[in-house]
Amino acid sequence: MGKASGSTASVAKSSKLHNFFVYVRQHWQLYALFIMPAFLLTIIFRYIPMGGILIAFLEYNPIRGILGSEWVGMEHFARFLSSPDFMRYLMNTLKLSVFGLLWGFPIPILLAFLLNRILSTKTKQRIQLVLYMPNFISVIVLCGIVRILLSPTGMVNSLLGTQINFMTMPSAFRTIYIASGIWQGAGWASIIYTAALSNASKELKEAAVIDGANIIQQIKAVEWPAIKDTVLIQFIMAVGNIMSIGFEKAYALQTDMNMSSSEIISTYVYKKGLLDGDYGFSTAVGLFNTVINVILLVSMNKIVQGMNEGKGI
Repeated sequence: MGKASGSTASVAKSSKLHNFFVYVRQHWQLYALFIMPAFLLTIIFRYIPMGGILIAFLEYNPIRGILGSEWVGMEHFARFLSSPDFMRYLMNTLKLSVFGLLWGFPIPILLAFLLNRILSTKTKQRIQLVLYMPNFISVIVLCGIVRILLSPTGMVNSLLGTQINFMTMPSAFRTIYIASGIWQGAGWASIIYTAALSNASKELKEAAVIDGANIIQQIKAVEWPAIKDTVLIQFIMAVGNIMSIGFEKAYALQTDMNMSSSEIISTYVYKKGLLDGDYGFSTAVGLFNTVINVILLVSMNKIVQGMNEGKGI
């Protein structure tokens, strides 16, 4: 009986799949009309530009172009890796990324748990509005606000009764960068966890309350399982982008006095490529950065799969 029912289900599934392909074949023009623009945009703006990585292996001359430039192979990579400043740029990038991940990643999760405890819909919406607003401030405006607040005559020094120029202190740059990033992005990042928490069983939560479970026990038993997979996927993606720090914010907060902490790989690529015109070398440095990101992404995905019963990206 069991085999017969399984066979019937398999036949029904096969029949539905066959009907779907027949329908697609009969109406392929409609599918082509809607899929083609997205397909062309992806090819033009995502895949064709990848050919530009050839510049990393050339002594690139914009006038001669890629085909006319001299091939130098791995020379640019060797030059970067043997540079006396290589380790400083790499460590500055890793410190900003790793510390930013360790401090910044849990904050949106905690915000989601806190927002989920608010029963009043209106109060919750007002708080969410306040939390989401900083995300819509541009990076340059944010850096301007940070510079004003931390200037010798700014609000922070006024409250402390001091006249310290925090922007010239290499030891303060990392804290400033990470703290301002958390303030700007934590609220917006909490949206995905707040949405995932809406799937948590209310019946289980009510049962846990009746059984006398405190807030921590309710989160552990009911709410955490609802967002666990989402958290793991977000964490894997965050680790995969650990080297992808945009140059805009670091460059805007950079001063001559804090260069020892603020000079990272992306700002170095910007200066060598656009300011110095060393296109081949800057492309090689950027490609090195991308390769490290891919290795970290694949490695972390494998680690998480081993710890989470084979579940990853």
